[in-house]
Formats: sequence, C-alpha cells, structure tokens
Amino acid sequence: MISRPCSATLGQSVVLQAVIFDVDGTLADSERDGHRVAFNRAFAQSGLDWEWSVATYGELLAVTGGKERIRHFAAQHAPQWLQRPASDAWLTGLHRLKSEIYAQLVGAGRIALRPGVARLLGELRRAGVRLAIATTTTPSSLHSLLLTRFGDQAGSLFEVIGAGDVVADKKPAPDIYHWVLRQMNLPPQACLAVEDSLPGLRAATAAGIPTVITVNAYSADDDFAGALSVLSDLGEPGAPARRLGGAPLAGECVDLAQLRLWQRTAVVDMNH
Repeated sequence: MISRPCSATLGQSVVLQAVIFDVDGTLADSERDGHRVAFNRAFAQSGLDWEWSVATYGELLAVTGGKERIRHFAAQHAPQWLQRPASDAWLTGLHRLKSEIYAQLVGAGRIALRPGVARLLGELRRAGVRLAIATTTTPSSLHSLLLTRFGDQAGSLFEVIGAGDVVADKKPAPDIYHWVLRQMNLPPQACLAVEDSLPGLRAATAAGIPTVITVNAYSADDDFAGALSVLSDLGEPGAPARRLGGAPLAGECVDLAQLRLWQRTAVVDMNH
C-alpha cells in the first residue's frame, strides 16, 4: 500500500474519529469498465439482447443497486420479463451471474483504485482513524475488490462494512449511513463521508455526515451543492488533486490534516 503522506500546514486540528467511504466510483474506477461490462456479459450469457452503452449506463446510475437497476431497465424496455412467474428469482439469478463475472474482472486486474485511495487509507489507519464502508454494491463484489487490491489487509482494513441489502432503502435514502453509524456507535458530526455521486451525497448529508466528493467521468458535471469540497480525486504527491468546488485544498492531496480541518469547519457551521 502506498504510504507517503501529503504535507500541508493546517494549524490546530480537531480529532476525526471515522471516515466512511463509498466504493464504486469512489474507492475504485469500477462502473464503466467493470460493472457495466459485467452486466452486459451476464445479459448475453442469459440470452438477453440487452446492451448497456456507456451513455445508457450513465443514465442508469441514477438508480442505486444492481438488482434495482436491472428491474428499472426491464420495466421500461422489456416488462414481460417482470410479468412472468418467479420473476424475482430470475432477477436475483441474473444479478448473481453479473456479480460472478464482475469478480472475474476484478481478479484479472481490470479494476484500479482511484488516485490517492491507498495512500489515504494507509495514513488514516496508522493514525487510528476508524474506517467504514457504506455502499449499495453486493458483499461478494466488494470482497473481490478488497481482496485483490489490499490482499491480507482486506479483512481488517474496514471496521464496519455496510453493503448490498443490509438496509431496504438504498441511496439517496440515508439508511445505509444510519446503519453504519449505529454499528460504530458514533454521532454523524464525528465522521466524514467520501462519495462520488449525487445519490451518495444526498444519503450522507441526510444522515448529517459532512461529505467530500471525488468526481468521476459520470459525475463530473453534476451540481454537488452541499458538499464540503468537490475534487477531481484524492491526489498523490506530484499528481495534485484539482479542486472543483467547495472548500479549498491546502496541499497537493487529501490527507488526515486536511480532513480534520474540513471536519472542524463543518462542525462550526452546523453549530451556527
């Protein structure tokens, strides 16, 4: 894991107890060339003539959750599949196949971590900041990604993992964040969330958690009003993150000192 921290003089910091990360599009560039490809291969193997283009998949990202995405598409373009007996079992099986294909793509090295992710996770872990995940991706897909990218550390890196169907209502509902906060026994003000999408931002902020956005190709043009800061990525030494909106970035990249400063600012704003 990359361990070199970024330097920035930020003055006195407040203690940050936990950082909660989204997964797809946040920890890894997994949507366009990972999940989308897996969906299309699962469709083909199941005898469906569906093909989700890059643009179509971008539109479908407004629907969170893989099974929910398939159901939404089928309702619009092939409702007969949802009208058959045992349609729920068919949907579950199709999504399971997709998850298996996605795991193969991850294992083949097709899915890369985003800039700064390994560096920041390493710094936070060494400093004793608690780490958690709040995502709609399935536990199996998440496990494949973490195992491939973090090896033996995967099992202990994140204290709490909220994934898949652990809650009924997915993002932009705040339920997954409420669930993670309960598991960690923390108030939202003691945490920061890192997200990449509007549904993720809305879920985290509705739970009262200040949120940092790192955009991707699908979300770069969205309006992230209400985010603490909007960035191109987390940045690396020598490859700075670009600030796109919100609070400024003091150094080349997001580090623990920067997160503490943003959290302190957010708490002050909440109290006024």
